[in-house]
Amino acid sequence: MSVLHTPVLLAEVLDWLNIRPDGTYADVTVGTAGHILEIAKRLTTGRVLGLDRDPQALAIAKDRLEPYSERVILVHREFSQIGEVAAEQGIAGFDGVIADLGISTLELDSPERGFSFRWAADLDMRMNPDNPLTADEIVNQWSEKELANLLYNNAEERDSYRIARAIVRARPIRDTEHLATVVAGGRKARGRQRLHPATKTFLALRTAVNREEEELGQFLSRTPATLNPGGRMIVLSYHSLEDRAVKHSFQDLARTGEYTVLTKKVIVPSEAETRENPRARSAKMRVIERAATAESQAPEVRG
Repeated sequence: MSVLHTPVLLAEVLDWLNIRPDGTYADVTVGTAGHILEIAKRLTTGRVLGLDRDPQALAIAKDRLEPYSERVILVHREFSQIGEVAAEQGIAGFDGVIADLGISTLELDSPERGFSFRWAADLDMRMNPDNPLTADEIVNQWSEKELANLLYNNAEERDSYRIARAIVRARPIRDTEHLATVVAGGRKARGRQRLHPATKTFLALRTAVNREEEELGQFLSRTPATLNPGGRMIVLSYHSLEDRAVKHSFQDLARTGEYTVLTKKVIVPSEAETRENPRARSAKMRVIERAATAESQAPEVRG
């Protein structure tokens, strides 16, 4: 099994970051070093800070980034803590920050991590193995109402109450395969479906286990202040709730007059990219820029 993640919208990310060889950048979702590796290659006297909550991914990234180690700082932390880590590392500000909110190939394709319903695996779903909460606790201990609310609020699952009832009745749920079967049986039949019936349930569980909504909210509120004048922040999201949060946060920042949304239209992968990497198909990319100083060039806004 290959654990190397194919970076989504790589050419677009590099283009919009507008990398300077002497600049300071951050990739707050390093994974197995898809985006950060290409950023490091383009630096000379600059440096890039990499964060990830998954120690297994960071170990792989460290090996891949070895040729550029003098330009790279890797830290095992949640991406919402970018400001604290920057202060610890003596970084005054960033010329660019990239956050790819998608689950990594390492996590998705490791059966023992429990992120996928393709195998019978423990109901884990933790990106950081130090976190106490697992999917098993939610699935087998939460009340029917708590489960239904989670499925609706975290994944917009229309059949949330039907699925929650089916899960409670089928307890104990043994593993991911068992859960997927129970969920499929609990959903209302709606003809041919593009997604597996358990897709939204697994999304809701994963986001709850890893506190993804809270993490994203903190990241969006804290990170803009870490940008240097003219610095850019790029976020790649993969489902509607994430993208909505990013869009509204960027719009609020733009209203202050200190930031400009550079992507009037959300950027999505090309047909060629989605054919090469089907996991990129739901990606949406948005970019914001902090106001430049008077001596700097005005921001470029692309439609």
